[in-house]
Amino acid sequence: MSQEPIRPVPSGPAPSRAPDGLEALAARLRALPPSCGPVRLIAVDGHAGSGKSTFARHLAAALDDAPVVQLDDIATHDELFAWTDRFRAEVLAPLSRGEPALYRVYDWERREFTARRELVPAHAVIVEGVGAGRRALRPYLACLLWMDLTAGHSWERGRLRDGQALEGFWDDWIPAERGHFAADPTRPHAGLLVRASTEGYEVLPGPGGTHGTP
Repeated sequence: MSQEPIRPVPSGPAPSRAPDGLEALAARLRALPPSCGPVRLIAVDGHAGSGKSTFARHLAAALDDAPVVQLDDIATHDELFAWTDRFRAEVLAPLSRGEPALYRVYDWERREFTARRELVPAHAVIVEGVGAGRRALRPYLACLLWMDLTAGHSWERGRLRDGQALEGFWDDWIPAERGHFAADPTRPHAGLLVRASTEGYEVLPGPGGTHGTP
């Protein structure tokens, strides 16, 4: 794909108060046993445009500023979804040993890796992005959350957010995302579903049953 990717929502300052529903969720997540060495690895998956980045930012703040790995930094033009081996080697392997991870960060404008980012083995680490709950990562997860917004509504939100400059990207991205979830669906395995509301977030049991819930 030759276009720039969807950019994450700017993080901005941490909220002074967690949106409704997140303090209780954070308490549940803290009670989970570690899943990747000493780390509780929490995945936030969903369709592009479903609000994953914003939700992950709020959840990280509620979890005492837990670090967040954004899959926008991991994926590349040539590996929109084929980054599993690299993620396993650069992130999962060191965390599972209780060591800091040092992973490469992709620059979508320069089309190359231009930086490295350190990730400490904190009590909780959030991985957010399309494909965060993929089959190969689920054994390492303490909890898998799915942003419960339909594909159509998510993509519409994303297109409105990004404007005409990224129309070409969306035209290519949508069939690629469809193909990924057709081969490796996440929602059926999610322990919790997250739905945004005007008051905050509603967290519901997911189709994955008790996976990732205390």
